[in-house]
Amino acid sequence: MKIGRRGFLGMGAMTAAAQVARRHSKSIDCHAHWVPEPYRKALADVRGAAGGGGTPNPLDYDLEKRIAWMNERGVQMHVLTLSGQMPWQWAPPDAGARLAQIVNDAAVEAHAKYPDRFVGGIEMDIRDPEGALRELDRMAGKPGMRAVHLPNSFENRDYVFEPEYAPLLARCEQLGYPLLFHPMDGDVNIYGGKERLGNPLAASANLNNTLGFPFESATTAAKFIITGTLDKYPKLEIVLPHSGGCFPYVAGRIERGLKARNFKTERPFREYIRRFHYDALAFYPETLRFLIALAGADRVVIGTDNYALMDMPKPNSLVEELKLAERQGELIYRGNAARLLRL
Repeated sequence: MKIGRRGFLGMGAMTAAAQVARRHSKSIDCHAHWVPEPYRKALADVRGAAGGGGTPNPLDYDLEKRIAWMNERGVQMHVLTLSGQMPWQWAPPDAGARLAQIVNDAAVEAHAKYPDRFVGGIEMDIRDPEGALRELDRMAGKPGMRAVHLPNSFENRDYVFEPEYAPLLARCEQLGYPLLFHPMDGDVNIYGGKERLGNPLAASANLNNTLGFPFESATTAAKFIITGTLDKYPKLEIVLPHSGGCFPYVAGRIERGLKARNFKTERPFREYIRRFHYDALAFYPETLRFLIALAGADRVVIGTDNYALMDMPKPNSLVEELKLAERQGELIYRGNAARLLRL
């Protein structure tokens, strides 16, 4: 069968379109921040003109511009969550509950408008465990809500292991919502105290972010293990940001310390390493390769911190550099996230 020039060009266009579609559907980003417009306005009402709702970057709130950005970089879907500037530290209880409702309702609307591009992590005023559970129940099962977003700690308080928060963890496990953790900004949340990572020298070098945040994730992971929380909630899924922080790289030392103190865990320590998922935000390909070797390709997801100070402008680039086997790449780009988020 002969194909004319127009038909040939048409076939070429379809092939190019198919390639673009494949590129656009490459990855699911489990660590992508946003500041929806209704939430930004509500912040201004509560806190004054300064608002405190993040940078004025249009990509924070303009979903059409965000989709164009995603298309150019091979990202199919963002899991929308607040950044480290989440307001639970300072917001009064009534305002905190209202802010959580506003941002969660905005996530449902974003998913309704773009169901193949956006899902949300449920936000909640975590200083109020009973109110947080009420907001979780309000949002449970709503279209597009696929995870729960939590700060690692506040005021250097590991709240999530306190008895008051046990019903919240149990409900998350029952609903099948993975926990997406992220450290919280603010002087009172600086890891180890302002004297060390919040002094002028540390602040000038951004050390609370580059050191404090990874220490936060390592502490969260270790305490999930030593408190027996992972054993109590065997089906609870947890995603650690920033490539797991320090945890994967000091896990052997933690295990050695437990043995030295004759501290018993219910299961072998290395099994707990695989109870967590880790985003791929490692910055060095060598670091990411180590993480994959330690935890397994089936425990790593794409995460970029977009659009924050420490973001990954090319979301898939680090994994691409590793030239992994096709199956491993598919798991990291989208397979693991699709399973976690029940897509």
